[in-house]
Amino acid sequence: MNPKVVLDTSVLIAGLRSSRGASHRVLRLVDRGQFDLALSVPLVAEYEAVSKRQSRQIGLSHTDIDDILDFMCASADLREIYFLWRPILRDSNDDHVLELAVEANCSHIVTFNVRDFGPASTFGVQVVTPVQFLAILES
Repeated sequence: MNPKVVLDTSVLIAGLRSSRGASHRVLRLVDRGQFDLALSVPLVAEYEAVSKRQSRQIGLSHTDIDDILDFMCASADLREIYFLWRPILRDSNDDHVLELAVEANCSHIVTFNVRDFGPASTFGVQVVTPVQFLAILES
């Protein structure tokens, strides 16, 4: 059974900035059947806002970003969040990521902010970096 995951915005941005890192490799696997991606409207809105704000540094047009996000949405398990447990995390702006992971019954949150997502283990969600997640997929 494939792991079901939520990708934190930091992973998306890192993957768009550089084609050489683990985040980019994770993004390239989105539709390859190795894991299932969970998305929600708040997370996609955050993806869009942050990536478009940084579009010049990333080297992508807003149209390119829209195309990438459309592709991710078409490949993902789209979920609505019916409950709000706030605040749970050190950074309350990340609470919606954990809420999505719990609602979608995800096994992992992939992020660079592992420390900030400590309480995720209470809900049975493992928090890993992109490098750690790739190692899980390879095993």
